[in-house]
Amino acid sequence: MRRLQLVPYNTNLNFMGFRFITFIIAGAITLASLTGLMTKGLNYGVDFRGGFILEVRTPQTPNIPELRDKLSALGLGEVVLQEFGDARDLIIKVERQEGDDHAQENAIERIKMTLGSGVDYRKIETVGPKVGSELVQNGLKAVAFALLAMLVYIAVRFEWQFALCAILALAHDCIAILGLFSLLPFEFNETAIIAILITAGYSINDTIVIFDRIRENIHKYKKLSIGELINKSLNETLSRTTLTATTTLLALVALYLFGGKVISTFSLPIIIGIIIGSFSSICLAAPLLSFLKLKRGEEGKG
Repeated sequence: MRRLQLVPYNTNLNFMGFRFITFIIAGAITLASLTGLMTKGLNYGVDFRGGFILEVRTPQTPNIPELRDKLSALGLGEVVLQEFGDARDLIIKVERQEGDDHAQENAIERIKMTLGSGVDYRKIETVGPKVGSELVQNGLKAVAFALLAMLVYIAVRFEWQFALCAILALAHDCIAILGLFSLLPFEFNETAIIAILITAGYSINDTIVIFDRIRENIHKYKKLSIGELINKSLNETLSRTTLTATTTLLALVALYLFGGKVISTFSLPIIIGIIIGSFSSICLAAPLLSFLKLKRGEEGKG
């Protein structure tokens, strides 16, 4: 049976020939992201900014889109609805209101009036700004530790040159996603941390596949220069990279189009992250190796 081949087998794109163009693009993305983070900051959601959370059970299965519209019309700012457990169970998150405790109590009463009678309020708790700040720090620490663990893994499996290039590409991906949440009207919440980690995981997996081929070709083709080896390796893995990215994006686009508001908001940053991750593994991580002196071993001499 013939395998699906999105990219012709004999493709010979000169990635190394336009590496400086892709470096400029990556630099522009990084600069724009850092500028957005420093000037606009992040649009923190309820999880990080503080607010209150209601855990309720409605007498009947609620119409989530209709209920979300009603609660949004109250003018309380960000309102997040999440289903959990039974179909009648809901978690309602509302951002902290301006004013004292009376303002918070008034907002809760307005929500109760909108929900109507017969609702079982199982839990009502407040998330203070201090707790939200700690969540932000813990989330960013989780990303930093994940990147560090990947760095150690690559340094052990390959050489330090591979680890350095991979971590630079990963840093580019994470900064780009953070910039996305800063420059576009996306809320930075717990799902944003997940989006960053998914992007990093996808990108490093793609990068390792390419690095494996480069290391294999270093010992296989003794007379090729490092630039030619990288080019050859990228072309040999391009079909796999394209196929993996395409199938992943098809699933994510389906979630974005048909998954509803909450899932769409979650899947869009991941879609962009997959594109950025594929770009960095092909056009950033591998070409950067040409600037470092790779060990070619005894088989690489001649």
